Amino acid sequence: MATPRRAVEAAERLDGARILIVEGRFYDDLNDELLAGARAAVEAVGASCEVVTVPGALEVPTAILVALDDAEAAGKPFDAAVALGCVVRGETYHFEIVAGESSRALMDLTVSRKLPLGNGILTVENDEQAWARARVTDGNKGGGAVEAALALLRLKRRSW
Repeated sequence: MATPRRAVEAAERLDGARILIVEGRFYDDLNDELLAGARAAVEAVGASCEVVTVPGALEVPTAILVALDDAEAAGKPFDAAVALGCVVRGETYHFEIVAGESSRALMDLTVSRKLPLGNGILTVENDEQAWARARVTDGNKGGGAVEAALALLRLKRRSW
């Protein structure tokens, strides 16, 4: 049986790569799990990460932009970024605004900056769905977001 592509890519080293992780920390326990998966995925390829914490998903894109600019100005640019967080549907329209606008801003940022970025902001109906996706032993979306960013970083570094 063939090895899944995801497992092959995850094994390729990226020693010395600097990964920015920005977490919208509205749900502490969920974010602990997302961050654990993300850190493990970064370490698995020999990269390093810096973690920035903001209140929620809407603040994540701005924090990424600020950190990217500051790191570049300091001569220590990041190679990729990862967004982590969780938006759980409630009784109001707020869910659609937060989920849609944070996602749109991340896409704008990654396209305009040619930034390898993994979006690990969960958008779910309830806590059960969130935990199924966040748990390292289950969905491991924190690790998956890092793997997505690293796949794009490898593409960016590829010799054409």
